[in-house]
Amino acid sequence: MPRPEHHRINHVGWLRAAVLGANDGIISTASLVVGIAATGATRSAVLVAGVAALVAGAMSMAAGEYVSVRSQADTEAADLLLELQAIKHNRPAELDELAEIYVARGLQPELAHEVARQLMAHDALGAHARDELGITDQLAARPVQAAFASAATFSAGALVPLLIALLAPPTYTGTAVTAGALLSLTGLGALAARVGGAPVVSGAVRVTLWGAGAMGLTALVGRLFGATI
Repeated sequence: MPRPEHHRINHVGWLRAAVLGANDGIISTASLVVGIAATGATRSAVLVAGVAALVAGAMSMAAGEYVSVRSQADTEAADLLLELQAIKHNRPAELDELAEIYVARGLQPELAHEVARQLMAHDALGAHARDELGITDQLAARPVQAAFASAATFSAGALVPLLIALLAPPTYTGTAVTAGALLSLTGLGALAARVGGAPVVSGAVRVTLWGAGAMGLTALVGRLFGATI
């Protein structure tokens, strides 16, 4: 018996939210810490700002992700209801519509019609959701899951620069946080690329460059204005 295939597309929902959350947690918190450290602020001021950034960022990520994915879920639900009504009131037309989709994908008209008929007999709404609307169980919007994943991974990412700022000598806080954050971003980019089946090196470099740019710009602002950001 052939072994079942484990496709990476099944991970796309939680992977996107998790990578986005961790990446944002590292970059935004590290940038804030580096920028404030560049002003010459005390360690306590840097840590308070970092903790505030962690809490506010986690809540913002959760709320933003929930609202965004909830909107997607509402749109999917509305489309499914519309499709269900169409199947209920005009099933022959919906059968022809599904058959036309299969013809466009390369099936002969007779075979396409037979496939459509059998699929609709088994699960009419599921067939139309998948093949007409592009809605599948793997890719369906899950707002609560996305919100928790974003908040949790943002917090985990934000802890990296906070712990470094806590342990590093005050004189080298900015340097230590920058180095630690860049290493973390490199590892995160490589891990995300590996899980998603993308090239590891390009994934790591892409995330690291964006993080370096954000922290460099924030440090420059801190030095120029000499005030917390």
